[in-house]
Amino acid sequence: MFRRLSRWTVTVPLALTLAAGLSGCGAGQDAPGASAAGGEATTLTVFAAASLTGTFGELGKTFEAAHPGTSVTFNFGSSATLAQQIVQGAPADVFAAASPATMKTVTDASLATGPDVFARNKLQIAVPADNPAGVDGLADLADPKVKVALCAAQVPCGAAAVKALDAAGLKVTPVTLEQDVKATLTKVALGEVDAALVYRTDVLASGGKVKGIDFPEADKAINDYPVAVLSKAPSSERAGQFVELVLSQQGKDVLTRAGFEAP
Repeated sequence: MFRRLSRWTVTVPLALTLAAGLSGCGAGQDAPGASAAGGEATTLTVFAAASLTGTFGELGKTFEAAHPGTSVTFNFGSSATLAQQIVQGAPADVFAAASPATMKTVTDASLATGPDVFARNKLQIAVPADNPAGVDGLADLADPKVKVALCAAQVPCGAAAVKALDAAGLKVTPVTLEQDVKATLTKVALGEVDAALVYRTDVLASGGKVKGIDFPEADKAINDYPVAVLSKAPSSERAGQFVELVLSQQGKDVLTRAGFEAP
């Protein structure tokens, strides 16, 4: 089932998370203290796929405004890495993954039940704004003269890229394999590669730093995004409320504006 959220921070190493308690990587226990309303302050910790950085950041602020005294911290990163952190004991309340496979890592460990799919995402070819290599389709990525960045196959954006390339019958040799979609897109934005396969939502979020090119095989590699309250959530009530926000019409509107599709 779906739950709710609040603020955000940047991913930090798991060792620091476990040692320091509350951190950007995710200590989400209720934190005693005076809230704006004079009650007990609460921290809600959300682990979310890197491609959700903008949308969940916005929803986190909305949640905090509706729940005075609650702050939401985010750990954004590769869904595969986040799932392993949760299995290894990192404290968190909500997990939003970029694929059912990475969510399954957590549910198979009995650390979450009943995840709900709240959005879908598809790939685009991202190229620098001036497109120096003249890429205009997926087949161009198989040209050894074109420098390509891909997400690593074990992370959702990489798994989707493998499906799309297989559907097209193409063999692409990337010059780099990145651990999440944001890192992959950065290679394009900096001009370090000629093209990359990333989510169209990340192309939109780049603010024109890169150009997105659609290709038909992307329809055969669409990723479903599931969200769940974690079984050991320190702030389970607030976690449920955050998931409800994500699943609500308000949440859908935020996601749709960012380029996500409805499930």
